[in-house]
Amino acid sequence: MGRALAVGLVAIAAILLLAPGWTLPPRGRFLQLAPGTVEVHTEMVLEDGAEVRGAASGSVLRAAADFHGRALIVVRGSHVLLHDFTVDGNRATLETRMGLPGDDMPFARFTPDNGVLAEGVGQLTIQNVSFREIAGFAVLVSRSRYVAINGVRVSDSGSRNAAGRNNTTGGILLEEGTRDFRVTHCELRDIRGNGIWTHSLYTSPRNARGVLAENRFDTIGRDALQVGHATEVRVEGNSGTRIGHPGEAADVEGRAIPVGVDTAGNVDRSVYTRNQFSRIDGKCIDLDGFHDGEVSRNVCVDIAGYGIVMNNTNPDMASRNVRMEENLLDGVKYGGIFVIGTDNVVRRNRLLNLNTAHCGCDYTAGEPDMFRSGIYLGRGAERPAPARGNLVEENEITGYQMDRHCIGGAPGISPDWNTVRGNRCK
Repeated sequence: MGRALAVGLVAIAAILLLAPGWTLPPRGRFLQLAPGTVEVHTEMVLEDGAEVRGAASGSVLRAAADFHGRALIVVRGSHVLLHDFTVDGNRATLETRMGLPGDDMPFARFTPDNGVLAEGVGQLTIQNVSFREIAGFAVLVSRSRYVAINGVRVSDSGSRNAAGRNNTTGGILLEEGTRDFRVTHCELRDIRGNGIWTHSLYTSPRNARGVLAENRFDTIGRDALQVGHATEVRVEGNSGTRIGHPGEAADVEGRAIPVGVDTAGNVDRSVYTRNQFSRIDGKCIDLDGFHDGEVSRNVCVDIAGYGIVMNNTNPDMASRNVRMEENLLDGVKYGGIFVIGTDNVVRRNRLLNLNTAHCGCDYTAGEPDMFRSGIYLGRGAERPAPARGNLVEENEITGYQMDRHCIGGAPGISPDWNTVRGNRCK
C-alpha cells in the first residue's frame, strides 16, 4: 500500500493496515477508513467491540493481487459493527475453480477469499456495506449468534467448479447452528451461486430463529433463498427475477435445480410468505425436508419447471402438517403442486396456465400424470411417504388439459385417502 493511500486514516489504523496479519485493538476502538481505495494483502482480524466505518465520500477495501486469506475481514470478536464502505474481492485475479466441501467440512473451513468471515461470535452487525467481485462468499457467518445483516449490496460474485458451473458461492451464508439472525433489505445481483441461505452439516446443530425479509434478487445462478437444516425461520417479502440465470452457471452435473425459495435438511416451524419471483429456470418453492410449517401468499410467474414440490431426503423428518394456502403460480412448464405425506392442507391456491410444455412426460416410471397434473398426490419422493389424510380444497387450476388432469394421484393412492373438494378446474 502506498503512502498516499494511508493519508486520512487515523494513526493507529494506518499502522494496522501496513502490518501483515493486522488485528484491530480490543473493545471500544474503531477504524475510520480513508476515502478512496486501500489494497489489502492479508486478513484483517477484528476483535471484541471493533467498529469499521467508511468515509463519507466512499471507502473501498480491495483485495490485492497477492492477497492470501480466508476473507478480507475476519471477525473473531463479539459486538462488532461494520458499516458504510465497499469490499472489492478482485475476483478476476483471485478466483480458484473448486467444488463443494465434503460432508464433514463446513464452508468456513473450506472456502477462501470471502468478503467477511465470522466464526463463533455474538452481536455482529453489517450495515450498508457493498460487496463486489468476491470469489468466495460475500458474507459467511458460522457458529454465531445475534447476527444482523441489513442494507447490504452484493454484485458480480461467486466462483465456479472445474466444469465451469456455480459452486454455491457469491452470496450470504449462515451455517453451523447460527442462531437469532436477520438478513433484511439486501440487494443481490449477478451471483453465480445461492443468494441468501443457511446450511449446517447433518451432525451439527440446526440454524435457528432467523428472518430473511425484504431482500431483492436479480440474476442468481442457483437458489435465490434457501433454508437449510433450520428451525423457526421466517422468509417473507422477498422478490427476484432471473433465478437460474445465466443458464451456463447452473450446476447441471450436480442436479442443483435453481429455486426461488429452497429447503434442505430438516426444517420445521418455519414460514415462507409473500415472496414474489419471476423467470425461474427451475422450481418456485422446494420443500425438501420442510414440515410443520406454512407456505402462503407467494407469487411465482414464468416457471420453467415445477411449481411447489415436497420431498423428504432428510431421514429425521416426515412431510406432514404443511399449510400451502393462497399461493399464485402463473405460467408453469409442468405441474403445480406435488404433495406427499400426511395432514397437509392445500387450500385456495391459484395455479394458472400450468403445463405450458403440453407434457405427457413419464418422468417417473409408471407415473405419467405427475408432470401434467395441477395437484399431484404422490406415493413418496426420496423415501416412501404416501399422500394420506391431506385436505385439498378450493384451489383454482387452469392450463393445458387441466379439465382432465386437475387433481392427479400416483398408482396405489386411493381416492378416499385424502379429502378433495371444491376445486375449480378448466
